[in-house]
Amino acid sequence: MNTRKGRTRAQESTSAIERMYITMRHLFNRGFYKPGGVSGESLRQSLLQIRPEIYGTVAEEKTELNGLTYVLDRLPEGIEQCRYINLTSDEGYKESHFQVIIPPKRRRNCYRIDKDQMNIEITRGRSDIYDILTHLTFLFIESHKICKRVLLPEKGELIRDWEKLESAVKKGKLNQFEREVALVHTANILGRTFEEVLEVYRLLATKEKPEKFLHIIYWLGKIAIEEETLGVKRTITFSPVLRERLGHHIHGEMWANTIKNTLKKYNLLNRPLHIISANMHSVMNSIFAQKVLGKEFQHKEELEIYQALSLPENDQLRKKVKDFASKNGMISMDDVSGTNIDVQIFDTAKIKSNDGIFKPKDTTPDEEKPVLFVMDYAFGEQAYETIDELLKPYKSEDGSSVFLNVVSISIMGKAGILEGEKGDLMIPTAHIFEGTADNYPFDNELSKSDFEGCGLKVFEGSMVTVLGTSLQNKDLLRFFNESTWNVIGLEMEGAHYQKAIQSASKIRKSISQDVKVRYAYYASDNPLETGSTLASGGLGTTGVKPTYLITQKILEQIFNI
Repeated sequence: MNTRKGRTRAQESTSAIERMYITMRHLFNRGFYKPGGVSGESLRQSLLQIRPEIYGTVAEEKTELNGLTYVLDRLPEGIEQCRYINLTSDEGYKESHFQVIIPPKRRRNCYRIDKDQMNIEITRGRSDIYDILTHLTFLFIESHKICKRVLLPEKGELIRDWEKLESAVKKGKLNQFEREVALVHTANILGRTFEEVLEVYRLLATKEKPEKFLHIIYWLGKIAIEEETLGVKRTITFSPVLRERLGHHIHGEMWANTIKNTLKKYNLLNRPLHIISANMHSVMNSIFAQKVLGKEFQHKEELEIYQALSLPENDQLRKKVKDFASKNGMISMDDVSGTNIDVQIFDTAKIKSNDGIFKPKDTTPDEEKPVLFVMDYAFGEQAYETIDELLKPYKSEDGSSVFLNVVSISIMGKAGILEGEKGDLMIPTAHIFEGTADNYPFDNELSKSDFEGCGLKVFEGSMVTVLGTSLQNKDLLRFFNESTWNVIGLEMEGAHYQKAIQSASKIRKSISQDVKVRYAYYASDNPLETGSTLASGGLGTTGVKPTYLITQKILEQIFNI
């Protein structure tokens, strides 16, 4: 599809994404901006030009409901009521009386300072800031849509639908009749059907806050109306401490030093180390679950055990496996550095010979048996910060350096797929960093042939490391997929991991040049397929099979099975 002056939509989208990130960096350095001002308008126009798939109908007059629920899951509860949003570093708020608010789908600490201000802690680098500002820009667009629909420009009066919604919100507890009346008026305000509004109402309702959806729409509209009629502008600020600390690896260094001290404490510092970026259950369950739960799941497939362990109601089963693992060589480390990356260390010398297939050979001396270091998922640029610090030598008390014996680094993650469906697999041969000429080819120890015949589609090729998951549209993705780049998917960390690995192994020489790398991703969404974007919901149990399949292939190579 060509646009003005022969530029394609993909080219215009690329330019708009670059403008957004340049603008966001400028605003961060400046220290503040008003979303309703010139800078905020620049962000809004860029986002509307991109029209990301994840934000659906953001460029249309009607309110985008799927995108709204996606964004609300990633921002602190109550943010729609706040005129002042302050992005801060870890500045000691946990020592205060303020109650921490953690969004359901993003691990970041937030604090409601008063009725008008929300503070959001940034401890995971620039990617976190980009993510938040992009979501906030979407919220501002949607709030002004509501304002335009309810505020009559000629008289400055509000339409009847708004008055009815306001009345329902102020009443508080509603019976079914009153609720449905309020939803009818809300549907008219949003330009949506009653059925669509009812579906989102049910999705957002909680036992404590059954009318949560109505309150969110009311506050989004109220703040925008007051901004329009009273000139009370919303403001986003970046604290001086955040601006000073960002980019200095403060949290990553604390995280890495804690880990190396723990390896030293348990006499594991010189053992062969295999780093695995994954979740906090698949490695543990692959090694121990069959042993612990085999009797309870007699005559069941192994996959059924993993599916049962993934269900929210099975806390007791998960506890049994974790307790057993802790007695047989697993060290759990909850994060205290602010990175929000928890860690598990497995001393495989303590795995008994009858504890399943994933164990070292009996003939291997204990001092040569591998140590598995499993780290939870990093977020964007945080992947570079954490791995870069982890691969540096350990500084002993006498000042000497102890180099880690890193044998392999394996990255398992979720990614958007450009061919195929949710749950399918992607095996990258290179990472391309979006918006730059940076590219990172590598020899992947995992290959397409490792996964063939497992019941899932497998794709092999390049992957794009995007600046943010929220800014891709179909035109841009089709260009990646159909051009000579041969891109099969997009994710947020690959190029950052590989940059750290290459600098440590080939330039700094802090780890072996022969370190083995493994990358494999499973599809959490297909952004080219309507109804299959991230905003359409999670994977559910669909993600269990690919998660464990990738984990077990990694473990097979580590243990030479």
